Amino acid sequence: MTATSARLLALLGLLQVRQEWTGPQLADRLDVSVRTVRNDIDRLRELGYPVTSMRGTAGHYRLGPGASLPPLLLDDEEAVAVAIGLRAASGVAGIADSSARALSKLEHVLPSRLRHRVDAIARTVDRGPENTSTNAPDPEVDPALLADVAQAIRAVEWLRFDYRGQPRLVEPYRLVSWQRRWYLVAREVESGEWQTFRLDWMTLRMPTRRAFDPRPLPERDYTDFVVREVASTGWLVHARITVAASAPDVLARINPAVGVVEPLDERSCVLVTGADSVETIAAYIGMLGLDFHVTEPPDLVEALRVMSRRYAGAVAG
Repeated sequence: MTATSARLLALLGLLQVRQEWTGPQLADRLDVSVRTVRNDIDRLRELGYPVTSMRGTAGHYRLGPGASLPPLLLDDEEAVAVAIGLRAASGVAGIADSSARALSKLEHVLPSRLRHRVDAIARTVDRGPENTSTNAPDPEVDPALLADVAQAIRAVEWLRFDYRGQPRLVEPYRLVSWQRRWYLVAREVESGEWQTFRLDWMTLRMPTRRAFDPRPLPERDYTDFVVREVASTGWLVHARITVAASAPDVLARINPAVGVVEPLDERSCVLVTGADSVETIAAYIGMLGLDFHVTEPPDLVEALRVMSRRYAGAVAG
């Protein structure tokens, strides 16, 4: 950063910590002449920062709208990237409002030359629906809970919470976002077992403030661990489906994230899978293109009966 750029940043900081500054006061704080202050104020205005001035014996400088935000020195690509990221986050359940507020503040403080570019994105880009793979609504994510869990991970402190009505005490290691849901990878304090927890099923208790010696996941890849664990523990509905095909045949037809395949013999296996609704499982199991048999859960069996009648009726006659 050049001396001039560093001084402009310092000048912006001063204009934010106090409503009004005289030219001599700013010159004294920056160790420059009053004329240099005037030139720097002009440079800020050229960049689009709304600095107003009052002449006379009571003359002063004041930073206009955006004074409550930190100095924002972003180039064109950085500003557009941040705006796009915030617009994408507005599609995540639970943080849509806070993302929209942050974007509004960003647009308010941006210099005009950048604000026009960001506004062009807002006026010309539409968003398609995020949730098209299931009839179950996206879970709400509590931004405060997400931040508290992240803080416990960073501080390397035990985390205590209720999980679907059961108390848990864990060593938190990593947050993973997958398919519009947030998961915590943690190690149970008492059993030492590694577990995956959905944040929308968690209710935090008081911080423990108790540090622990971290022992990272042996396989190191937290995302792969979450993908595997969710198939058996991370959905509202779980099912064990017997498929009339070998395990390699089934594995060749599914994404590993869909479920876990357990071989029975050379011609059959069990697919352990799940979703947040029985209708979603019923639809996806039909896409295997293989014969299968389901005995539980009862709601899934009934959903398959209903779906089979609809399909049969669609081609009857």
